[in-house]
Parts: sequence; structure tokens; C-alpha cells
Amino acid sequence: MDYGQKARLKESECVEKISAFYKIKYKTLTILKPSKVPSGEIAGRNGFLIMAAMLTEPDFTGILSLGIHAGVPYYDCSKSFANKMSVLVSEYSDGRLKLDFPFITWDKKMIFSYCKDMEVPIHLTYSCENGDEPCGRCQSCLDRSALNVI
Repeated sequence: MDYGQKARLKESECVEKISAFYKIKYKTLTILKPSKVPSGEIAGRNGFLIMAAMLTEPDFTGILSLGIHAGVPYYDCSKSFANKMSVLVSEYSDGRLKLDFPFITWDKKMIFSYCKDMEVPIHLTYSCENGDEPCGRCQSCLDRSALNVI
């Protein structure tokens, strides 16, 4: 998803690498003329991503998983958000689409441990909000640094 975020080019590179690793296809949705995207919490981001996925693939039937997790104060990473969006998406899709939040009760340390155990290619990922090399200052970099991932 390219909605004008600073990290979109690096994120796109990582999507290509991860897709090649798992041998899966992907699509990129670009929002034309996005407004300035702030750092940190972006109000409405996860709701927007869910709705954009529904608009992009209106005939999709199945499960849409989001990697939101515990340990952050953002509303769109909460159980309340997950429950409300699940109802909304089910109603919009006549039950054909279900949301899944496999990490909703896990913090980043738990997710990192799981990824190591399952041999997920973490080295192919990127999460700095800066959009270039890891800045070491944004919340994503601080989280990765605490896990010794940077």
C-alpha cells in the first residue's frame, strides 16, 4: 500500500523480497495525491487499509489477516477496534470476508520470538518510519533495537 508514507520505497523493496521468498504474488495499491503522512500513530490507518483491501478485491472470499499487536497505545491496534472492524467487514461482505488478528494479544517481543522459532525471514523486513536506512529514533527503530533486530 502506497499512501504517501516516507517508507513506501523501502517497504516496496521488502515486499518484493518477501514475496519472492514465499513465492506468492502481490499487488500494490497507490493512493493518488496523498496528503502529508505524519510519523508515529496515523489515525485511521488500519481501518483505511482494511477498507482499501476490500475495494481492491471486492469478490475476495476468505480471511484477511492484520499484524496488529499489543503493547502500543493506538486505538487501531486494540481488541475493541478488531471486534468492531470484524463486525463491519462481515456485514459489508455478507459474511464472505473474515478478519483475523493473530497477534492481537502478543507484544513485539513475543512476535519476534515466534518469527525466530518459525524461521520467518526477519532480515527481509523493514519498519523504520524514516524511509531510508534505519534512523534509530522513531518508535519502530526503537522497538527493533530493543529486540536486537536492527
